Amino acid sequence: MNKSFDFTTVDMITVGTLGPKGQRVFYLQCLAEGELVSLKFEKAQAAAMAEYLERVLNEMPAHDESGPPLDLDMREPVIEAWTIGSMGIAFDQEEGRLLLVAEELQEDPDAGGASARFMLTVPQVKALVQRAGAIVAAGRPPCRYCLRPLEPANGDWCPCHN
Repeated sequence: MNKSFDFTTVDMITVGTLGPKGQRVFYLQCLAEGELVSLKFEKAQAAAMAEYLERVLNEMPAHDESGPPLDLDMREPVIEAWTIGSMGIAFDQEEGRLLLVAEELQEDPDAGGASARFMLTVPQVKALVQRAGAIVAAGRPPCRYCLRPLEPANGDWCPCHN
């Protein structure tokens, strides 16, 4: 079984990629308590996470907190701890912080997988939403008909045009 993580104080959390467009590998990366954790996940998971967290932020009461962190570049080395299967969030009203939970992708649902828990401030969540949105949008443009990513070698042609 892979290692689980539980960070109550997060120094940095970000979304980043490695590889060229069309072959990018997406990571949720966290620096906390002197440990750098990189969890692999899908582009669709990054987009869904950003969209959901943005809705949650819009429904939360206003908080008087500092501005979002500025340095959201991934840190080296990027060593994949495990692949994310599912994600969830919770809100701690007393602390005014969001808990982001990631669970390891498991082929056998009865096998206990690893998990990661990140307690985030509202500015960290705002920055994560902006960063994830920008990273997802930086990918290949979608076909205007089927919305699948276009292959760079094919220009603006898509197999759905047949």
